[in-house]
Amino acid sequence: MKAAYLDALRGAELTRKMGYVRQLSGLAITASGPDVAIGEICRIFRRDGEFAEDNGGARSGRNSVLAEVVGIKPGQVTLMPYGSVQGLAAGCEVVADGAKTEIGVGSSLLGRVIDCFGHALDGRADPETSLRRSLKGAPINPMQRPRITEVLETGIRSIDSLLTIGQGQRVGIFSGSGVGKSTLLGMVARHVKADINVIALIGERGREVREFIDKQLGEEGLRRSVVVVATSDQPALARVRAAYAAVAIAEHFRDEGKQVLLTMDSITRFAMARREIGLSAGEPPTARGYTPSVFAELPEICERCGTAPSGGAITALLTVLVEGDDLNEPISDSLRSILDGHLVLTRQLAHQGQYPALDVLKSASRLMPDLTTPEQRQLAIHAIKILALLERNRQMVDIGAYERGSNAELDRALALEPELLQFLRQNLGGVRREEALKTLAQVFGAAR
Repeated sequence: MKAAYLDALRGAELTRKMGYVRQLSGLAITASGPDVAIGEICRIFRRDGEFAEDNGGARSGRNSVLAEVVGIKPGQVTLMPYGSVQGLAAGCEVVADGAKTEIGVGSSLLGRVIDCFGHALDGRADPETSLRRSLKGAPINPMQRPRITEVLETGIRSIDSLLTIGQGQRVGIFSGSGVGKSTLLGMVARHVKADINVIALIGERGREVREFIDKQLGEEGLRRSVVVVATSDQPALARVRAAYAAVAIAEHFRDEGKQVLLTMDSITRFAMARREIGLSAGEPPTARGYTPSVFAELPEICERCGTAPSGGAITALLTVLVEGDDLNEPISDSLRSILDGHLVLTRQLAHQGQYPALDVLKSASRLMPDLTTPEQRQLAIHAIKILALLERNRQMVDIGAYERGSNAELDRALALEPELLQFLRQNLGGVRREEALKTLAQVFGAAR
């Protein structure tokens, strides 16, 4: 009996860090107190006079909203909510819940669709996880990272043969809206040679979430995947937290020695959400309104991917939504310098009926020379030279100004063009890399 009283005393909330809402401006909430740190979670109670009581006599979460501390000034803190601010007013109580910047991890997440807090979105009970992991873990010491030596087979011919990716590489998929980023990600996620898929859908339309899972990923792909979702209608904090949650889950499986594919659609919407938070916290806007913290967090989240001493690796495929098809806009330009390669999808190729609309000449894999044999590199260089020659002379050929026989090299390229373009088109994934290289070699062999 005595032990039960002692346990109850230890579990009792003897002190509470409290404050009060002073101002609401947009989604930024200014409060006097409580004594908190950046990133700490608080609960703001609505002042409606109808607080529900739980079994312990405390007010329940049905009449409150979770908020995160995003800024601190003398005598006041700035919070942003994870839910609706309807019902909040000046004078509402703000209670610090503690630094809950963690997510449950474990094999029970496989085959599940969860939100940024790890709660189920697939109509089933919440996943039961015995382990928890910090959302913002430190990157691995660069001197402890093994070099990338193994090829990652994506099942996409043009990528595996001309833009080979390694296990642990970080690659961006750059394109404008509606060019096929999500379709390409779904093909890769379903057919990639990896142990685990961690898929972060950040700022996506609610309709596209179910469509991606059912149509692109499929039942077989979902079985070895964890899908973390924060749709476009959710607050900026939820979108940022979902991105960090996906990285933390991928890190857990990597530390177990697994080969993990982390796909994020899209990291641009993560940056937009971080801009929204930064502006609300009082940061100065810089290029296109993006705040300095955005450009600090992009390399932070990317550097947590890659190889690890455990033998596992996180290969990151991050889609980059190019605003106005401008590849030099701030987020695209910054990510190209951070990542280990970039795959560019262009609207022009999509309009020509080429799917995936991958522009090989604008794309690059920085690790391809280390991952391929001299014969494979020579084959890829030959294909790229032909595509570059065709691109340089495209206008002259289209207007009929070129006469056959004027340039023997261009004549050979024009003869190869139909079969080479057919090789670059692919409706379904799952083509083995060896088969892709063999097919490409046959394209050139038939022309000799």
